[in-house]
Amino acid sequence: MFTHSMDEPEALAVADLAAQTGVDPADIDVVANDRVTWRNGSLGCPKLGCSYAQMLVEGYRIVLHAGAENYVYHGANGEAPFRCSQPDPNGTVESSAAPVRPYNPM
Repeated sequence: MFTHSMDEPEALAVADLAAQTGVDPADIDVVANDRVTWRNGSLGCPKLGCSYAQMLVEGYRIVLHAGAENYVYHGANGEAPFRCSQPDPNGTVESSAAPVRPYNPM
């Protein structure tokens, strides 16, 4: 099993997911931890009926895997991550932002 040192947002996301699901943090895998530039203040996770600052925001996207599911966390640099249940596939500046693929450890 590959292990690595977690950065602070990653550790916070793992702790949050463990608290929400009851899964032991040791059983949560980090699938991705990418630096991104969000298109606006929604940080790639817009909520219906809300308006957001229209400016580029430097941040990150963390994908965790627990049980049989992936969980996506978003955040801005210097801010704690939050779980995003419906990520906007066009939320980042990168034109090739792909949806999260199912976890396959093989």
